[in-house]
Amino acid sequence: MSQFTEGKNMIVVTGATGGLGGATVEHLLTRVPAERIGVSVRDTARAQHLADRGVRVRQGSYEDPATLRHSFAGAEQVLVVSGNDPAADMVALHRNAVEAAVAAGARRVLYTSQHGAVPGNPYRPSDIHLATEAVLGESGVAWTALRNAAYGPLDQVLGPWQRTGVIAQPEDGPVPYTHRDDIAEGTAALLAGDRSFDGPVNLTATAAVTFDDIAGIASGLTGRLVERVVVDDEQWVADRIASGVPEQMARFLVTWYQAARRGCFAEADPLLAELLGREPRTVADQLAARTAE
Repeated sequence: MSQFTEGKNMIVVTGATGGLGGATVEHLLTRVPAERIGVSVRDTARAQHLADRGVRVRQGSYEDPATLRHSFAGAEQVLVVSGNDPAADMVALHRNAVEAAVAAGARRVLYTSQHGAVPGNPYRPSDIHLATEAVLGESGVAWTALRNAAYGPLDQVLGPWQRTGVIAQPEDGPVPYTHRDDIAEGTAALLAGDRSFDGPVNLTATAAVTFDDIAGIASGLTGRLVERVVVDDEQWVADRIASGVPEQMARFLVTWYQAARRGCFAEADPLLAELLGREPRTVADQLAARTAE
């Protein structure tokens, strides 16, 4: 028989050649034997580094449920990493993944949702995540929605503050900005550990901060004044368009700031720190690492 028998306690991760999925697999490899880990990826060649370490690599695509059922075979748990193609029907694609996991016999499906996924959140991906969580709720198997806090590079939301000395962005609100690797490590701890959670859980840093707070932190780290300037939404959109960003994308991006100032992302949660056994990296940690580069 193959070394990859549809064995007991297998964990299958989708999107394992992406940033979050790949980091999660790396942390899983420190916690469970490689033969207990499977990955479902679009391009198996890009996951050769995992196959070389004993991970089961199979081709799978959310657009092709048959490939998913094959790549999920034998899984006790499946981590469905959410897609973000604005041109695709992501809820339907996520449904394909959830249904394939159920068909493959998975006992629990975990899904990378979004912090602040609540009705009325102006940041439109929230609706996709809520709809996918509803799919999970109807799936008939145990499920966990990992509502991950904002974990992209801070420069994506702060702008070029290191060069300009100014955080010139739309009005914001408190957000527990979190390091992607901490979320990946916490996810791996959930997948590999004895604790399980039903329904949505928040994975966030332990403190939510505003751009005013961040300007103060950045000033202390750099020894120079970093100023916070509030830019009108329409002016910000116009500036993005002038820099070459398509108008539809610029208007989409500004909804994130609108959601932040409504308090949609304000809640910080202690769960990630509990899973890590330490405090997650703070904004100060992240800025210090950025300024040291």
